[in-house]
Amino acid sequence: MSSNYIFSSESVGEGHPDKVCDTISDAILDACLAQDKKSRVACETFVKSNMVVIGGEITSKAKLDYNTIVRNAIRDIGYVNNDDVFHADKVFINNYLTSQSADISQGVDAKAAKGKATNEQGAGDQGLMFGYACDETPELMPAPIMFAHRVGRALTRIRKSGKAKWLRPDAKSQCSVRYEKGRPVAITSVVVSTQHTEDVSHKQIHDFIVQKVIQKVLPKEMLNKKTQYLINPTGRFVVGGPQGDAGLTGRKIIVDTYGGMGRHGGGAFSGKDPSKVDRSAAYMGRYVAKNVVAAGLASRCEVQFAYAIGYPDPVSISVDTFGSGDFTDHQIAQAVRKVFSFKPADIVRQLKLLRPIYGATTNYGHFGKVEDTKIITWERTDKSNALKKAIRS
Repeated sequence: MSSNYIFSSESVGEGHPDKVCDTISDAILDACLAQDKKSRVACETFVKSNMVVIGGEITSKAKLDYNTIVRNAIRDIGYVNNDDVFHADKVFINNYLTSQSADISQGVDAKAAKGKATNEQGAGDQGLMFGYACDETPELMPAPIMFAHRVGRALTRIRKSGKAKWLRPDAKSQCSVRYEKGRPVAITSVVVSTQHTEDVSHKQIHDFIVQKVIQKVLPKEMLNKKTQYLINPTGRFVVGGPQGDAGLTGRKIIVDTYGGMGRHGGGAFSGKDPSKVDRSAAYMGRYVAKNVVAAGLASRCEVQFAYAIGYPDPVSISVDTFGSGDFTDHQIAQAVRKVFSFKPADIVRQLKLLRPIYGATTNYGHFGKVEDTKIITWERTDKSNALKKAIRS
């Protein structure tokens, strides 16, 4: 890629149909882990109009009222208005959850089984995962996705505060950032589409979003007279949420990660317990990449590793610093192997993943949340010194 370019990333609000599904799936996961930390959960959700479908595989000692969990999740999002077709108290819920396959279970369990190579906990599936970090923002995340999340988060905060009663839950944001010599220098456009009530004008929406949201949360030095603001560009967004579009768990994987700046292995996160390396190993990848950048070994780092189902060790680990490192990628990869263990059981233990923490990850990205690293442990940079020592040893 040229060192001069424009890159765009999007975010979606809690009321977006796909995020409604992610929220419900993670609420069920958290409810399971709160009662039984050994729960195996793979919960998918589908929503459309006034219907919610939950399905997948759950093996747990937890005793749950799934209907109450679903309705509470929808209520917390804000679908409680009398004119909402999709309403927390009125949706029809269809439950198609069954127990985990015994064949998969024996591969994940930390015990011997016929045909299994080891008695260690294995990966819950084959697959490849990526982790990414860069020094463009204080969170060590790409600027476009962090800016898009800021806009979306602010919009939700205002809506839930009641300061703009015409705001409704469904929303999307998008930021385009101009790079010069590989560094972000200006925001060229901001797109916001937000659901609203019938009784508000387009001009009122436009002015409010620009003045009270965008210009309040985005860096002033990156906004200028040439910045384009596209607010509800269709002119009307009254019908939204699951009434306007179907939603499905795991369909916003680029929003959930690096906004397209870093690669993605394809596995979704929400509704999956940490025995699923789609989720836990992706968190580990972020943890590793962030510590590499925090240690000053590179200004940009992508880590990739892959697993075979039922087998504990990754079948490959690679590091790419895109020429931004003071050491070779091979040297950094060797240091990473010395400092971190990528076995699923070690990932779960090191990042403390057997806790009901996943509702905090669902919206506005699973990465870049540095406010509480006791919960979002993969955002810590506590291994940076160990990496510095390892690369020089």
